[in-house]
Amino acid sequence: MKLNTRVSTATVALCATTTLLAACGGGGNSGVAGGGSKVVDGGTFTMALKADPGNLDPQSSTESALFTVTQLAYDPLLSVNSDTGAIQSGLATKWKVNGKKVILTLADGITCSDGSDFTASDAAENIAYVADPKNKSPFLGTFLPVGAKATADNASGTLTITLASPAPFVLNGLASLPMVCKKGMKDRKSLQDTTDGTGPYQLTQAAPGDHFTYQIRNGYTWGPGGATTATPGMPDTVVIKVVENESTAANLLLSGGVNAAQILGPDATRLEKAGLFAAKTKALIGEQWYNHAQGHATSSPALRMALTQALDLGQLEKVLTSGKGGPATTLAAIEPRACPGDSVSGALPAQDVQAAQAAAKKAHPGTLTFLYATSTGPAAAAAAELAVQEWKAAGIDVKAKGEGDAAIQSALFGSGDWDIAWVPLNVNSPDQLVPFLSGPGLADGGTNFSAIDNKAYTADVQKASGMQGTSGCSTWLSAESHLFSQADMVPFANSVVSTFGNGAEFETPGQLVPTSIRMVAK
Repeated sequence: MKLNTRVSTATVALCATTTLLAACGGGGNSGVAGGGSKVVDGGTFTMALKADPGNLDPQSSTESALFTVTQLAYDPLLSVNSDTGAIQSGLATKWKVNGKKVILTLADGITCSDGSDFTASDAAENIAYVADPKNKSPFLGTFLPVGAKATADNASGTLTITLASPAPFVLNGLASLPMVCKKGMKDRKSLQDTTDGTGPYQLTQAAPGDHFTYQIRNGYTWGPGGATTATPGMPDTVVIKVVENESTAANLLLSGGVNAAQILGPDATRLEKAGLFAAKTKALIGEQWYNHAQGHATSSPALRMALTQALDLGQLEKVLTSGKGGPATTLAAIEPRACPGDSVSGALPAQDVQAAQAAAKKAHPGTLTFLYATSTGPAAAAAAELAVQEWKAAGIDVKAKGEGDAAIQSALFGSGDWDIAWVPLNVNSPDQLVPFLSGPGLADGGTNFSAIDNKAYTADVQKASGMQGTSGCSTWLSAESHLFSQADMVPFANSVVSTFGNGAEFETPGQLVPTSIRMVAK
């Protein structure tokens, strides 16, 4: 989703699908052209993107369009193996967590796009910038625990991060936190339309609303899992082309006008029949949020429950995913998930139209505003229409509005002019969701955009946060279940999101991994 720079609040976006995201961080050190395709050195890789990324400062937003292009020019300290979920190298080749201390050793010879060295001190400055609430980075509390402080020893290349309290998945968060080089740190405004990072590519041309061109960096050896730009098949040039219409993107794929595009709607079927390569990612695509803020009818727990009980969530899932998806199981749905399991089944209120009707008569809510993202594909309109019909049958008047990403962004993080919203927020680790599901709301500088206040969720989160890694997973899942049982928010559909390729193959564990791109003979 494109960040409206006139909206001062922090924002989030979706990893792998559209709209909202909290985290990704996958990657590997090998290409995917292993099925007999012949790799072709050099060339240009063109990818269609559904929205303009807006402000290119990589720490200003986690919206999906920006997060996609960020991967090209910026690196995180660590990465996550997309197959096993194991932490692997990024800028750091060694790492250790000891209670509230995280110690990382950077690789030798890391350079920025301007040729300058990237040091442990530069990494510490990045940590300090994100950790400072005045900078309003949405990564604070999401990828970097609140209260984190960093010190550096440039002689040994060691970065030490001291946490305010133990964080079980702190390494996963660092795998999604892009590092900015010295020049960009000193002049943040310059990052709006240029890049200053250690990544495998650097921006050479920006035509907002149309395309962004990146050039490969020779000598790059510190990619995820040790990936380098010397690997055969990597493109010399990457062009990100803004193509908002999904059918247009599909046509460009078939004609060879672009090499890659994420397709969610019915066009995916014809691309599959054409035999195109597809990188697939499981994601949460159906997620219903309520505006809990004062002044909204949906601040009433009874009305939120009625709105939930009025719906046949199973049927909505089938319509939204065109019959190709399945029910939601957890909020952290991106593979590899830090906490596999099921926090949804048995927790969501069952459909009960009579109970919904009785509650609606008492509430007298008036007409509610329901936003859904058109970028989730054409099936979203049909699913939204079905939801409105079911609410009407329960005596609740709801007006649906299909909006583009920028308009939804402005409503959720700016005007607050919404009561119900279908906005999928995808992560791979449950702790990355905490700022969006609890704590300060937008008025207080937080990212809890729907103003949720569920004390049982908060209590379980506090308990789980003190446990080591996956040992706390059952408690994390329990925390999520409290939200669903109270109808504070409603996840209802998972799907498999396909990024199709023509003349290229790649990996997309949440986002496109630049070092995985391989140009192949057509």
